[in-house]
Amino acid sequence: MAGQQHASGWKRFWERGGWWRSLLVVVGYYVLWQLVSLALGPLIGAIDTSDEAVGVLLGYGLPIALGCVILVVFALTVGWLRELFGRQPIRGRGWMWIAVVVTVLFNVLHFAGIDYTKASGALVAAWVVSSLFVGFAEEFLTRGLVVNLMRKAGYREIVVAVVSAALFAALHAGNLLSGQSVLATGFQLLYTFAFGICMYLALRVTGNLIWPILIHGTTDSATFLFTGNPAPGALSALAAQGNIVVIITGLVLLIFIRGRVNAPAPAIEDARASA
Repeated sequence: MAGQQHASGWKRFWERGGWWRSLLVVVGYYVLWQLVSLALGPLIGAIDTSDEAVGVLLGYGLPIALGCVILVVFALTVGWLRELFGRQPIRGRGWMWIAVVVTVLFNVLHFAGIDYTKASGALVAAWVVSSLFVGFAEEFLTRGLVVNLMRKAGYREIVVAVVSAALFAALHAGNLLSGQSVLATGFQLLYTFAFGICMYLALRVTGNLIWPILIHGTTDSATFLFTGNPAPGALSALAAQGNIVVIITGLVLLIFIRGRVNAPAPAIEDARASA
């Protein structure tokens, strides 16, 4: 009985939603993921990662895969897993497809602009698999948990979009600690905020979280592979403009976001809490 009351209190706490609970879940995840990464460090260091593909899978893919497990476990404890992957409670609009088309188009261009004589099949596979873990973790966290928390508090969708994108961008500020310059990090934060808006729109217009997860995962793998192995030619020059185009797209489309998902009535919440 005590365990049931504790679980009920835990779920009741998160069901209230709100921006600060969104911040709490993001910070909590980030800290746990960093601890997992640190714990894996000696293990990965003891393995021969001279093969680039193996290095990507172990150094990049494995820690974030364990981060995915952390997020799924959290969702299970509050009973949201089915809810997060269910049909969106607010419909998208036709213009939102612009965000999907732009991001997918540049994913295709990036993949087409890779010099596959330098990037082996094993390396491509390693980046795709690892990046899908990243797409799952970051979209599940920000377009899944954060969006759900914000909507439960009754915020307008413009606020939901901005907070989810801002917290998504903030996750990348930690790159300063790895030696990335302030200028490069600032540009990355701007890009990830705009990309986050595009992924929020992808969530809305496709109606399911799985699509921003897949778009995000292919974006990361295409970008990393293209950056490290660009093929010469006009196609690569066009693909290289992707970040700027995504920034412009996300910031412009943000202006047109409307709507609200009504928060649960207090009476309903109380009834659920006493059940």
